[in-house]
Amino acid sequence: MTQPVTSALGAFASGVRFDAIPPAAVGTVKQGFIDCIGVMLAGAREPSTAAIEKVLMSDAGPGRSTLYFSGRQAAAPVAAWINGTSAHALDYDDVALKGCHPSAVLVPAILAEAQSLGASGREMIAAYAAGYEVWAELIGREPGNYQRKGWHPTGIFGALGAAAACARLHGLDAERAAHALGIAVSHSSGVMSNLGSMVKPMHPGKAAACGILSARLAREGVFAAADAVEHAQGFLSAVSPSGEPDVSSPVGVPPSRWRILEHGLSIKKYPVCYRAHRAIDAIFDLARMQPFSPDKVREIRVTFSRSHAVILKNHRPVSAIEGKFSIEFSLACALIAGRVGLRDLTDEFVRRPDVQAMIGRVFIDINPEEETGTSGYSPFDWVEVELADGRRLKSPEVRHARGDASMPLDDDGLWGKFEDCIAWSGMPLPARGLYDSLRNLEHCESALELGGASGKPVAVPECVR
Repeated sequence: MTQPVTSALGAFASGVRFDAIPPAAVGTVKQGFIDCIGVMLAGAREPSTAAIEKVLMSDAGPGRSTLYFSGRQAAAPVAAWINGTSAHALDYDDVALKGCHPSAVLVPAILAEAQSLGASGREMIAAYAAGYEVWAELIGREPGNYQRKGWHPTGIFGALGAAAACARLHGLDAERAAHALGIAVSHSSGVMSNLGSMVKPMHPGKAAACGILSARLAREGVFAAADAVEHAQGFLSAVSPSGEPDVSSPVGVPPSRWRILEHGLSIKKYPVCYRAHRAIDAIFDLARMQPFSPDKVREIRVTFSRSHAVILKNHRPVSAIEGKFSIEFSLACALIAGRVGLRDLTDEFVRRPDVQAMIGRVFIDINPEEETGTSGYSPFDWVEVELADGRRLKSPEVRHARGDASMPLDDDGLWGKFEDCIAWSGMPLPARGLYDSLRNLEHCESALELGGASGKPVAVPECVR
């Protein structure tokens, strides 16, 4: 008889061991920690982060989990919520699993709870692998498109992924780990209408906090429905866009199948919605192949899927947060600034007359073909530029954005982004030391070595000296 989904995933999460994780998967996990912590620090001064910090810290009790690797500390759920919000505030964090942002949930939850428990780097890596694999197993059971339905899948799946990760950190047995997942089911939340608002970054933060709370409640004996995931009125059916989720197939978790090796992580090169990245790469490719002056552009046409058009919904943005979900702004920025970077995502830049004028010259054409197994991607995206002299220039068709898991950033690219994020944060942190400590995470004996948990700013841990 096939083991039910909830109990099978609980058994898997409780049993993940570092030594059983393939080296390539360990490398991907460490990449997730590095990229997420970089963007988390860069997002620490964003308004959404400041707001959630003010609200949560007003009644927060003592703890030893750090905020942004500073000397400030809080209880683990509070730190995870704040850090998770910060990690997603710039929309610069990694992407995987049908458009989700797994590291923005898993890393803040694991970091905060590992500091609370004094867990080792190996335990943190195993926890991330547990969370990622549970997340991948669940989202792979649905043929429909969560974003088109109105769900922000990072929020609804993140709570379960973080619960699995934290169950592993706490060393819960299979039964209690399953209860942690069942508890997390009732914490899942996040809707697409809040994209382009200050609320969206709070989705992964809340999911991270709820993952910690779910594991802690299960540890204390709180039990959930044994079939909370697969029940006819359980998680998968309740959130299903198609109405036909797979609730009965055997769970395909490691070691039989490592989805982190199949899907990996896509690291963003640009701090805007990932749906815009292929088109940004396309216009940069076109400008390199056939140079032209932005002031000679009469019209830009971008071709992508209807699902992209639903998410990139802000056609005349007037703020940075709106610009993150605007293909018109992304392409205008690429041409006028010659880049799409943190320094360009400001209200002042978005409102510049030349930027607004270029935004008005961008038009969308829909490619009706969407590939199965994706979150609504067409096989390719491309752009065409019409110049004032009547010439029409077409870019190459772009299938994978730079930084995609199939064409990942090299170590220099990852370090360059990390260094830039630390500089953007304005924090007096030793960027290279922190980067190297995360590159060697499996050698750290305690999360407390990563700095800040002692009430002092981050320092280079012993494991990389």
